[in-house]
Amino acid sequence: MKKYFEILKIGCWILFIISGCQQTPISLSERLETLPDAEIIPIEPDTLFKSAYEIHLAQPLDHKYPNGETFYQRIYISHIDSTRPVVFITEGYDADYNYTTELSRLLDCNQIVVEHRYFGESVPDSMNWQYLTIEQAANDHHRIIQLFKKVYKGKWISTGISKGGQTTMYHRYYFPEDVDVSIPYVAPLNFSVEDPRVYDFLRSVGTAKCRQKIHDFQELILKRKNTYFPMFLERSKNKSYTYRIGEEQAFEYSVLEYSFAFWQYGRWNCWEIPDSTWTNEEIFDHFSNISDFKYFSDQGIKKLEPFFYQAMTEIGFYGYDFSEFNGILTAVKNPLFTFSAPENVELVYNDQIMFDVNDYIQNEGNNFIFIYGETDTWSSTAVQLTGKTNALKMVKKGGSHATRIRNMSDEEKELVLSTLEEMLGIEINRSGI
Repeated sequence: MKKYFEILKIGCWILFIISGCQQTPISLSERLETLPDAEIIPIEPDTLFKSAYEIHLAQPLDHKYPNGETFYQRIYISHIDSTRPVVFITEGYDADYNYTTELSRLLDCNQIVVEHRYFGESVPDSMNWQYLTIEQAANDHHRIIQLFKKVYKGKWISTGISKGGQTTMYHRYYFPEDVDVSIPYVAPLNFSVEDPRVYDFLRSVGTAKCRQKIHDFQELILKRKNTYFPMFLERSKNKSYTYRIGEEQAFEYSVLEYSFAFWQYGRWNCWEIPDSTWTNEEIFDHFSNISDFKYFSDQGIKKLEPFFYQAMTEIGFYGYDFSEFNGILTAVKNPLFTFSAPENVELVYNDQIMFDVNDYIQNEGNNFIFIYGETDTWSSTAVQLTGKTNALKMVKKGGSHATRIRNMSDEEKELVLSTLEEMLGIEINRSGI
């Protein structure tokens, strides 16, 4: 029997040399049946798809030692046809439900959503933080793609939103040949734990009049702390928020966050910003609607703890400029988000890796389409292209962090779609968006 397999192996090698020894495609059901150490749960598909599954797949905690400790990573597969393309979504956080992306509808194709390691249900038994790196996550995605390329022989498009878009970039940096095209949405590329480009953006975005109104509102809240801090405590109590950083610090951080949050999602107009003539209730409601108090609560920090660890060790973040509020900040002392990272864990920032990713994108990153919103605060650290690749960067005028292809102008949509057609080599039905 052993000799038979050796002869078969030699025969296949000879055939490969002569004409190429191709792997026979397998069906999705065959692939699911042979997945190594996985739980497969059939779920209700979106109307776009024929079937869908929630999968918990065993992944190496450390891909350098694949036979070591494992964790289960949550994946959603939505299936139409093995010959259709695949949209591969690299979530940056948890993936609590299976959703359908605009790209999947546009391309009428299969879809795979991958929850990021250390988030949601994709958490190892031992929270060893040293394995939460962009390289380990990229290897998670690479392994999943290799497993399902035996099923899907069409084009592969990777994508993600915000931190998910960052994750898309990182995966391509480590495995540039895994997919045919990548479309990161509103994805920053930060170069430090306190990227100063955020400050530059907040000093120039919008009009001078609007920026002044934002500053005046923040100053109003701080100067009337005796009024609004008790309201902050009451609102926090009603929502069962607690603050390990201290209630006063959480209050002042929420005021500092206001300007970043105001521009990020663009849900408010400058004329809607209250001034001192408004009632205290109106002022406080506006404040709490924009600055989510949960962000600085123990509950919010716990949910985002893996993200803050990544921000403080590899992917960078932003901080707060205290200089505009000299004399009226009494509690906060630290402009960085180090207070949000896991307690009693050493934080050593890799100050080179994001520059390496940037170098790859600018010099080798072909078949990328980057999508940003003009007034989204995260556009302050957007990818900057050099023209050395065929990558396309789209910035929607007046767009926020909610910028998508579907809410672009007709001209912008057409440029994205025609570029995507060229990169994929397939025709796209414009009625899909």
